[in-house]
Amino acid sequence: MGGGGSSTRRVTFEADENENITVVKGVRLSDSVIDRMKEPSSPSGRPHSQHRSASGAVNDEELKKRIAEELALERARRDSEAQKRRLFGKLLEQERISSNEHLTRAILRERAATEEERQKAQRFAKQLEEKDRELKKHDAYYKEQLARLEERSAQFYKVTTEQYQKAADEVSARFK
Repeated sequence: MGGGGSSTRRVTFEADENENITVVKGVRLSDSVIDRMKEPSSPSGRPHSQHRSASGAVNDEELKKRIAEELALERARRDSEAQKRRLFGKLLEQERISSNEHLTRAILRERAATEEERQKAQRFAKQLEEKDRELKKHDAYYKEQLARLEERSAQFYKVTTEQYQKAADEVSARFK
């Protein structure tokens, strides 16, 4: 019954409708073990393998048939599970590929949006620098105009003050 592998096997026990035979699923038995199991034990505890009746041969055939059926069912179940695993693996692979494509598209969209934002920021920075230069030009122009007006105002003040002084001197000279 022993195998060289250390893998875990699932074994199930079922009783047939007569409850005379226990069906063990998942265990491989040699023909000699099956024969020993089928024969009744003698009072001394040794099986009688030499004397078989016709009904024993029928039971052997039925038992072999049942074992073959069980093995076929077990193989079919394993094949079905393997097919399910393959299908599930394919579905997982398709989902992974789809997710990767979706992620790649999202990353490309984000990169494009980031590049667009960077270019927009550069344009705004250039516009801001241009406005700053223009404001500095206006500031210099207005300061120049203010200085010219102040100089003119000073000249007018000086002329006006001189004229006033002259007029005041004339008035004073006339009434003296």
